[in-house]
Amino acid sequence: MTDTPQGLATRLVVDRDTFHLDIGLTAAPGDVVALLGPNGAGKTTALRALAGLVPLTAGHLHLDGTPLDRTPPEHRPVGVVFQDYLLFPHLTALDNVAFGPRCQGATKADARAQAHTWLDRMGLADHAHAKPRHLSGGQAQRVALARALATSPRLLLLDEPLAALDARTRLEVRAQLRRHLAEFAAVAVLVTHDPLDAMVLADRLVVIEQGRIVQEGTPSDIARHPRTDYIAQLVGLNLYKGTAEGHTVRLDTGPLITTTEDLAGPVFVAFPPGAVTLFRDRPTGASARNLWHCRVEGLETHGDQIRAALTGELPLAADLTTVAAAELDLHPGAPVWATVKATQTHAYPA
Repeated sequence: MTDTPQGLATRLVVDRDTFHLDIGLTAAPGDVVALLGPNGAGKTTALRALAGLVPLTAGHLHLDGTPLDRTPPEHRPVGVVFQDYLLFPHLTALDNVAFGPRCQGATKADARAQAHTWLDRMGLADHAHAKPRHLSGGQAQRVALARALATSPRLLLLDEPLAALDARTRLEVRAQLRRHLAEFAAVAVLVTHDPLDAMVLADRLVVIEQGRIVQEGTPSDIARHPRTDYIAQLVGLNLYKGTAEGHTVRLDTGPLITTTEDLAGPVFVAFPPGAVTLFRDRPTGASARNLWHCRVEGLETHGDQIRAALTGELPLAADLTTVAAAELDLHPGAPVWATVKATQTHAYPA
């Protein structure tokens, strides 16, 4: 006799007009999985399919060994925190949270007692009788989370849970949400376009592009080994694909890159924009290794630095200080030489 498998095991196939989603997801109780991807990749469609709000065209959806494919959304052991929270405006925070237990058959007194407990855990006991219009964004987010958790779901779905918050509130609520997710004993799946939210909140990232999974792994694995341009831009790296012969990689686009790794065959090479050094004239005494003649295509503020987008022998992004950009007289169309030390590159099998 085998034990019933616990957690999430699903293959989501959804056809909507010209869009085709086909992804497989597995997660054990206690796992927090983040779905990342550009707009239109299929993240929200996947989340809605898990919730039962979008029907599957094919595939399967099992939760704790039980098939949910044909189970109506209201009967699934699933809690959802929507991007706009969707709190009932005419109900207090207490009654918003008590709504789920009431739908599950709890008495009004029991449901309210559970709601009081959850609001206290969220640090909102003093706001139990406030209606949503009197709550801050961070407070409304925590009420929505409490409402989702009050039904004891086996699957918690969060759709861009921090997107509606301002930057200052987002920092505080992100830390609180991380603590609550760490205490959640079942499976949590969140959709986000923000890499920082994903890196901080999730144990595992699943990156979706054009309806399919292009990469999955721990946040550190994804950050160190991006496999598509989207992921490289997400984690702030220049990324290239080529063929390695020892310490030299010939890129598919032609140029060579020297690396410290000794590899053979198809590889990716990545390095951060901060590893790029720019010169207006070809640096004297420099070898031809990792030296490319480029042209400035554009400049933009990036944090406290200037990010230069370069085209030419090797398209790349370079970060430099405002002072350095001024001294180099950088402007769109300006010719530059770009160098990167081999020790600052990272090559890995494709």
